[in-house]
Amino acid sequence: MGKTLTQKILEEHLVVGEYVKGEEIGIRIDQTLTQDATGTMAYLQFEAMGVPRVKTELSVSYVDHNTVQIGYENADDHKYLQSVAKKFGIYYSRAGNGICHQVHLERFGRPGRTLLGSDSHTPTGGGIGMIAVGAGGLDVAVAMAGGHFNVTCPKVVKIELTGELRPWVSAKDVILKVLETFTTHGNVGTVFEYGGEGIATLTVPERATITNMGAECGVTTSIFPSDDVTKQFLDAQGRGDQWVAMAADPDAEYDRVVQVDLSTLEPLAAAPHSPGNIMTVADANEMAVDQVCMGSCTNSSYRDMMIFAELLKGRTIHPNVSAVVGPGSKQVVEMLSENGRLAYILGAGVRMAENACGFCIGNSQSPKTEAISLRTSNRNFLGRSGTKSANAYLVSPETAAAGAITGKFIDPRKLEDMGIEYPAVEMPDDFIVNDNMIMPPVDDPGDVEIVRGPNIGDPPKNAPLPDVIAGEVAIKVGDEITTDHIIPAGSKMKYRSNVPKYSEFLFEVVDDTFFDRAKGIRDSGNDNVIVAGISYGQGSSREHAALCPMYMGVKAVITKGMERIHKANLVNFGIVPLNFADPADYDGIDQGDGLEIPDVRSALEGAGNTVTVKNMTKGTEFQASFDLSEKDKEKILAGGTLNLIAQQMR
Repeated sequence: MGKTLTQKILEEHLVVGEYVKGEEIGIRIDQTLTQDATGTMAYLQFEAMGVPRVKTELSVSYVDHNTVQIGYENADDHKYLQSVAKKFGIYYSRAGNGICHQVHLERFGRPGRTLLGSDSHTPTGGGIGMIAVGAGGLDVAVAMAGGHFNVTCPKVVKIELTGELRPWVSAKDVILKVLETFTTHGNVGTVFEYGGEGIATLTVPERATITNMGAECGVTTSIFPSDDVTKQFLDAQGRGDQWVAMAADPDAEYDRVVQVDLSTLEPLAAAPHSPGNIMTVADANEMAVDQVCMGSCTNSSYRDMMIFAELLKGRTIHPNVSAVVGPGSKQVVEMLSENGRLAYILGAGVRMAENACGFCIGNSQSPKTEAISLRTSNRNFLGRSGTKSANAYLVSPETAAAGAITGKFIDPRKLEDMGIEYPAVEMPDDFIVNDNMIMPPVDDPGDVEIVRGPNIGDPPKNAPLPDVIAGEVAIKVGDEITTDHIIPAGSKMKYRSNVPKYSEFLFEVVDDTFFDRAKGIRDSGNDNVIVAGISYGQGSSREHAALCPMYMGVKAVITKGMERIHKANLVNFGIVPLNFADPADYDGIDQGDGLEIPDVRSALEGAGNTVTVKNMTKGTEFQASFDLSEKDKEKILAGGTLNLIAQQMR
């Protein structure tokens, strides 16, 4: 029996366990990436491990999230990141160089390599043939220190692409179709592997758009083969010597095969407030548009910006629309500047943002009250734009341009009725390569001083797991609670290095009284417990969604189901992730109920996988289960990964 591409790469990097689906394996990590929102804490944790130099083939620290410098906090963190990179052998991509995923695709990604990133959209690298996985910052720190990465040996689903995209339909519509098929939950422990004759019609940036948003399905990662299209891209980046051909065997067997005929797709959108709320653009009924945001790590490549620019040539954006463009990298801006397309965009009245995450994470360009915002980004969670009442729709560059021109949420194919032809955009034979904003590590770091501003504190410590968890349900939330619901991005993210301060904003999107309530429970000597529905913790890899609850005394999270990265982050910080054995028991708990989980430590040390949870308020009890590896149990028992590492070093 032949092997999938996923199996080939994972087996080549296997250091712990055997390639058996559903079993935990440990893989060697070749490359890591961090961004400044998650990287600061990751490097503080790396420092705590006492390792003098990163042990990966390549590690890169990007500054792309918190580039808006209001107050000293972000600037201080950037200086810390720069000094840490210099000290420990890490490449440093300065603010202004671009979004981590776009820059990494351009300058560092290599077919067949493994990439672990402290950002959930790290699977963007699958567009160039990598096994690229998003994780919490602590997992990335461990990988930089030479440790392996533990992951469930995945099921592999083949998404077979046939046909060719028609004009006005693009890669964004492909991944929105995949989201319509698979939804945003129920795909934990799965890899999407793309194949079929249709892949030859997609450029590497288009493939990267598809793998980028595969993260919204909750899969471990997504991957395309490395073929002639990949080689052309690497040649154009001056990295042709790094190309290798990689593909699944012709007789590879998959857990499931799903056909997508590219020629039948039409312009799609994700409606508020989830990337899984798929609709056709035609069904928007040409509603009025208030804002258009073009960019983010999903659609900010040269190809995407060229499409947007060509459609705006000689035109002016609609007077009722505020439009902004955020290119993905300095390389993209230089290309557009040299060929004159940047003038098309600016001439149309579009505002120019930094080459950064910007509007996607809500730290700039928040729309007006109750706005209709068309965005080419990957997430439209409630409040993520920075305006809770706004309605953000996720669309393709073509649909974004149509909205900017007409002021309506309109099917871009209707632009032809206005005499606008679909632009033909060819990938360049040579990209402009100017890495002057990437600082390589120094050979002799001995005299490098690490710079810490007053906002930067040590990672908070947890205590070992007690014998009994006894406390109160500090909050009960419903289904599909994202990490943005748990801890916000945007302007609050500048406190990411100051956990006590950042914790004040926990759950503010759904209940702004949580912090005071949880603080009262913790300070009284009791434990906090979180209760949630299905798909808890989807979205960002933001480990602060576990770190801040740990700081607030959360000892257990009981859900109907949780997503992979968030569950791993809970484990890393010593919080017990539990699922209702009978989901109906969720209905029998109310916020404020006193809960007790007796003998929880003994349960994790034993051979079983259930605990009894007693509702002391209602006089009832129920069973909760845990799905944890032996290594996971060790971490929780010790009070988290850093505690476990300290024990092992002692």
